[in-house]
Amino acid sequence: MQQASLWIGPGLCALAVLAGAFGAHGLKARLTAESLALWETAARYLIYAGFGLTLLGLVARQWPRPGFGWAVAALLVGAVIFSGTVAALALGGPRWLGAVTPLGGLLLITGFVLFAWTAFRLA
Repeated sequence: MQQASLWIGPGLCALAVLAGAFGAHGLKARLTAESLALWETAARYLIYAGFGLTLLGLVARQWPRPGFGWAVAALLVGAVIFSGTVAALALGGPRWLGAVTPLGGLLLITGFVLFAWTAFRLA
C-alpha cells in the first residue's frame, strides 16, 4: 500500500489541479460564491492529501514500517470522503453529505498523525 502512494499521491495532486482549474473556469459562472469556495476547499484538501501520500510513499520506501500502511489508508479514504462530499455539496448535492464530511476530515488528521507517529518512532 505504501508503494501505491507513490503513484496515487501525484495522481490526487493532478486531480486537485484539474478540479481547481475547472472550478475557476468552468464553474465560475454557474456557482454561487459560497459554492465556489466549497469547491476550492475540496481541491485544496485533495492536494494536501496528495502531497502527504507522495511524501509518505517516499519515506516508507526508505524505512518500511507497518504504521505507514495505516497512514496511507487513512489519508486516501479521508481525502476521498472529505473532498468528495465537499465537492458534491458545492454542486448542489444533498445536505446530509455535510454530516459525512467530518469523518473524512478525521481520517485525514488520523493519517497525518499516524505518519508523524511512525516517523517519530524511527528516530
